[in-house]
Amino acid sequence: MPYPPPSRHPSGPRRRALLASVAGAALLVGCTSRPDESDGGTSGSPSLAEKARARAARDSDDLVGRYDAVLAAHPVLAPVVGPLRAEALRHAAAFGPGPSAGSPTPSGTPTGGTASPSASASASASASVSVPTNERDALADLAAAERALADRRAKALLDVPGELARLLASVAAAGAVHAYLLTEAAK
Repeated sequence: MPYPPPSRHPSGPRRRALLASVAGAALLVGCTSRPDESDGGTSGSPSLAEKARARAARDSDDLVGRYDAVLAAHPVLAPVVGPLRAEALRHAAAFGPGPSAGSPTPSGTPTGGTASPSASASASASASVSVPTNERDALADLAAAERALADRRAKALLDVPGELARLLASVAAAGAVHAYLLTEAAK
């Protein structure tokens, strides 16, 4: 018995495929930032993006202060905490004015360049942070601080334009990894 010939469908894309393509294109266009969205406000006042960037830099500076306090109280943790502190410094620099290459290391020696005002701010912040006497608890506190900051940044990225949102997302992901590494080191 012969098979019936296949039915003829019009060639080309179907209606559902076209609708899905249009919806996908609209979604992609909605995710990109336009040049006129970058400042987020008037030229006379700080924009939402500038405020978020300053807050993120301040948060990173505070985190560096926590790392400094832990390193001052527990110098034996330097192999674990030192590289994460260096990353927190890079994050602060990525968000704007903050600790630069000239900020002092935990040993007190500058890494090059000149010290910035926020380097002294992080040093004063480290003096006000209470550090547990137990090394495991100190690592757990750092992990909790990294996790909380990563969560705040993940929420904040929804309210800022394109490039800053991508930077916040990247730094939030790095903070989550830092929290994981600190948690594992505390075990």
